[in-house]
Parts: sequence; structure tokens; C-alpha cells
Amino acid sequence: MRRAEHVGASRRAGVDSVVTVTRFDSVSFLTDYGTADEFVGVVKSVIRDIAPHVGVVDLTHGIAPFDVRAGALALARCIGYVPSGVVLGVVDPGVGTGRRAVAIEVAGGAGVLIGPDNGLLAPAVAMAGGAERAFELTNVEYQLEAAGATFDGRDVFGPAAAHVCNGVDLAQLGPEIDPVLLLPGTVPLPRLEDEELVAEVLWVDRFGNAQLNVGPDDLPPSWGGLLQIRVGAPTDPSGATVRRVRRASSFAQLAGGAVGLVLDSYGMLAVAMDQRSAADELGLVANDQVVLIDLGDEPAVETPVAFGRR
Repeated sequence: MRRAEHVGASRRAGVDSVVTVTRFDSVSFLTDYGTADEFVGVVKSVIRDIAPHVGVVDLTHGIAPFDVRAGALALARCIGYVPSGVVLGVVDPGVGTGRRAVAIEVAGGAGVLIGPDNGLLAPAVAMAGGAERAFELTNVEYQLEAAGATFDGRDVFGPAAAHVCNGVDLAQLGPEIDPVLLLPGTVPLPRLEDEELVAEVLWVDRFGNAQLNVGPDDLPPSWGGLLQIRVGAPTDPSGATVRRVRRASSFAQLAGGAVGLVLDSYGMLAVAMDQRSAADELGLVANDQVVLIDLGDEPAVETPVAFGRR
């Protein structure tokens, strides 16, 4: 993220001074709104009306309704690739309640994350280096008047994003809050128990690849290229689905219906198949527990070859 600054002059207490105003021309937008209704279009229209110079990048609006954790993980996956500007995230089952609406500055002012303080923004904030300043969005001068309190994307978050892009300082949107008081996100960690690595499915993409909360360094270095995967029935292994999987560097190495572990584009291990859905094959969904066990290395396959006439 690169900070965009415009320098202007002001006069305070009779003394000329130079103030630096940060303006952005990009809003990266993620919600659970879907696209069947007008919600996304209305929020984008509000942003465009207040800040006509701003372009909106739709990260996704396909987060499952109310699934804050899925939204948080998606934002964390995206944050390293979004342009300098505002990141607007709205997955907000607590809309209309006492949960805070917040704006969080990161990366030396190169980015501002705006959304509900319910854990949605926390992993992305951490990936961006942590919160530098945080403010609660309470100033109604930078909000739309609303008939009801059920659409803060339109009435609170969208306007805040647009005004920040116009150069409004975060301090004008509401009181500053201590970043340590922001609600943290919850990202599960894998754990090694009795030579078994207990993991969890973070996300299943549309191709059926099931991303695990396991990076390549989480696998013990002594483990080989062949593993056993156990899915379901964590307290009764006899009722679980058990398959052999092998570590592969591409989907194509898993031809012929093989199930494997592939290092995905985000640097995490994913249960995958070649041109098939591993999630369907093993019955995997997000939040499922997966147990990995080392089986060593695959034995070499020897194929006899005879020379000469037959």
C-alpha cells in the first residue's frame, strides 16, 4: 500500500501552516450481501455520490450470510494484494446493536479498514502490520440519515469510506479508541498430538479445494511424502473417512482420482484433486477437523522391462 498525499495550506490561530491531507481513489469491498438484491449497488452508489473520483473493487460479496469468520479469512487472504486506499468489509450479524463501527489505519496511513468491530477486520489488520490508529464511527455528519438501523453498509460504513477517500481525517469521524480494545479474530492453529497433526478446514473454494490451517512448516520435517488423512468422527476414529494422500506440487500430479495435499496460492496446504472436488470426495466443509498422520514415503514402483525378440 502506498500513501497518497495532497498538501494544502491552512491558517490556524493566525499562523499559516501546511497540512497534509491523505486522499485515496480506491475502495476494496467485501460483504455477505450477495448480488441478488440491490444492497451492493446501493452502497457503491453512495460512495460514488460522495466521492465521484473513487473506483470500487469488488473482492467478493459471496461470503455466507452472517459468517464473520469466513469473511475475516477472505479479507486476510486479500489484504496483501489490494491497492492503497480503503478496505470496506461488511459481514455484520450484529447490525443495529451496541457493536462498534470502526475505522482502522494501517501501514503508515497507506490503508484504512472500515467495518464492524466483530472480528471481521482483525486478521487483515494483523496481516497489514497491525492497527496504528482506530476510531469509532459516531459522527452523524459523515453518515446518512436512516429510517431504520439495519443497513449500516449504506448509512455508516459506505459514507465513511467515501469521506476518508475525500481526505477527511479519521479523527473527524468519531472518538479515537485504543487498538488493543478491538475485537480480535479467531484463526485456529494446528496442533501435534501423539504423532498426529490435528488441523481444520479454513475454506473450500469453488473448485472443491479444502484449504487447511497448515503451512508447510507445520508438518514435522521427518514426515515423508505419503500421509493418511482422517475426516470426521474425531472422538470415534472407526466412524471416520480415512484416505491415503500424497504431497504434490500441482493438481496435475494427482491425476487418476488421487487425493493429495497441494501448497495453494496463499502458501497453505489444501486437500485437492485433479479437476475434481476433494471436498465432495471426502465430505469436507469449512470448520471440519482433519487429522494427518505420517506414512513415510511412497515405495518406488519397479516395472520389469525385457529386451530382444519375443
